[in-house]
Amino acid sequence: MELLLPLQLPPYPFKINEQNGQLTLFDVIRKKNIVITPEEWVRQHFVQYLIRQKHYPKTLIKLEGGHKLNGMPKRSDIVVYNSAGEKILLVECKAPSVAVDQKAFDQVARYNMVHKVKLLAVSNGLQHYYCRIDFEKQAYQFIADLPDFDET
Repeated sequence: MELLLPLQLPPYPFKINEQNGQLTLFDVIRKKNIVITPEEWVRQHFVQYLIRQKHYPKTLIKLEGGHKLNGMPKRSDIVVYNSAGEKILLVECKAPSVAVDQKAFDQVARYNMVHKVKLLAVSNGLQHYYCRIDFEKQAYQFIADLPDFDET
């Protein structure tokens, strides 16, 4: 079952319940129970990775924030802000069965046309890719790991 697959992210003891035949977990960012889908499973693990391993304050993380792209409503999986309220990280999460391919990078790049964030991540829970954007040079560089919050 893909729903609760072990991922290549640190495990976290989520509070998992069953409601109306669906598994849910308590989302510490949105402060409510969320139905677990394969993509949500990845998003929740990635959030915990940001908070616990990379020391990003949970108060500066926004999940599934809405924005418009070419007049169409879209949702960014994870957007992280700095203490000044500026966006510093945009994360696109995919289900483990979805390949992290050019299509996924194209999607996060399109979203970043709106957000204009210098740090991007794409993850399906099994593979993670990170890159820095240099807007002046109109270039990007893949990096091995995300910086800790205090290094952004």
